[in-house]
Amino acid sequence: MRIKFGIKRTIAASLVAIGTTLSPLAVSAETLGDALASAYKNSGLLEQNRANLRATDEGVAAAVGAMRPTLTYAATASKNQGEWAKSLQFTASMTLYTFGRNKLNVAAAKETVLATRATLVSIEQDVLSNAVTAYMNVRYNDAQANLRANSVRLVQQNLRAAQDRFEVGEITKTEVSQVEAQLASARAQLAAAQGQVSAAREAYKVAVGKYPSKLSSPPALKLPAKSADEAVRIAMRTHPAIKALQHRIAASDLAVEITKRGLFPTVGAQATRTQSGAWTEDALSSENGTTSLSVTASGALYGGGQASSAVRTAIANRDSARASLLTTTRQIEQGVRTSWSMLSVFDASSQATAALVKAQRVAYQGVKEEAELGASTTLDVLEAEQDLLDAQVAAIQATIDREAGIYSLLNAMGLMTVENLKLNVPVYDPAAYYNAVKSAPSSMVSPEGEKLNRVLEALGRN
Repeated sequence: MRIKFGIKRTIAASLVAIGTTLSPLAVSAETLGDALASAYKNSGLLEQNRANLRATDEGVAAAVGAMRPTLTYAATASKNQGEWAKSLQFTASMTLYTFGRNKLNVAAAKETVLATRATLVSIEQDVLSNAVTAYMNVRYNDAQANLRANSVRLVQQNLRAAQDRFEVGEITKTEVSQVEAQLASARAQLAAAQGQVSAAREAYKVAVGKYPSKLSSPPALKLPAKSADEAVRIAMRTHPAIKALQHRIAASDLAVEITKRGLFPTVGAQATRTQSGAWTEDALSSENGTTSLSVTASGALYGGGQASSAVRTAIANRDSARASLLTTTRQIEQGVRTSWSMLSVFDASSQATAALVKAQRVAYQGVKEEAELGASTTLDVLEAEQDLLDAQVAAIQATIDREAGIYSLLNAMGLMTVENLKLNVPVYDPAAYYNAVKSAPSSMVSPEGEKLNRVLEALGRN
């Protein structure tokens, strides 16, 4: 039976859908840079880890404060057989010598701060990478939904044409039913695609902080290296996960030395001034005061093996950190090389799927013309149409994968940061709070305290 499809305009619109759904949009469209900047500004995970870093900064202040003197007081009043006794005592104490433990504690705290800063950069990479993934997923699902909608419109045209031909006896009821089944399938695929769009939009809001508007194609980025080997070398120097572990190893080395020196005694000094006196209900006695000064050397003669156990524990923790660094460097190298190789895969896939779309388009046109001449059936046309649609969906996925591949490489190399991407957003300064507290200011009145006050106000925490 012959079947004619007078729907060339609809077909043409469907065939160019892949180009229109992924082409750059107007200037007002939301760019990937906009999405990344929004993700950076609105990330609760970044805020959480910035607060963790500030808490770690305070470890340096605490270690510095441990080397300074302390001043305490105690006021006492008691009554015994109608007579009151009172005393006021001031005590100043200071650790004089710890065989270097205090200074090592400060150094270890600083290494921990540097490790936590590097970890914050790793979190920043995760946040931006999640935003890229969400951005690409929205674009893919939007494009796929558009193709599915075009497919529904096309099959609707086919069905109307088939019904008209059936009315004049050119085709059978079976062929009309085949088109009706194809329309039902197209509508089901459209509904699924629209559901995926909704899910992608929700994931985008979580990653970026707001729902997406019209998204444009991301700009082409220059490769950060000329070869996989060069990319690996850059990653070994710059990746925040490696830097974090290097600083944790340094802190672990210091922890071993601190624990060993814990076996040595501690020398401290204490000065006490006590004012005391007594009075009855009728008369007040005179007050008297005493002053004392003492220097004490203290240490453990025997601790049941606890000190030796602490040393062994510190050594084991250090060895664990070193092994973790080895494992992490291998994983990062694997990730870089895999991302690098996938770039060529994505490029080849994009070219192949573009050729597939072109071939399927020619095949579809040929089958349609054959159907008009009676050489092909309605089912042949519908299958050719579905093959073309599947090719277009595959081409969209290949294009998205190719665009996202460079960002995957940047992430693997440790370069997926606001500064490296040159995003238009204020960059959080991890050193600002540290510089304000590293000298352990004791109040908001001192110059150091006033500086800390300004930092807290800038953070919105005052």
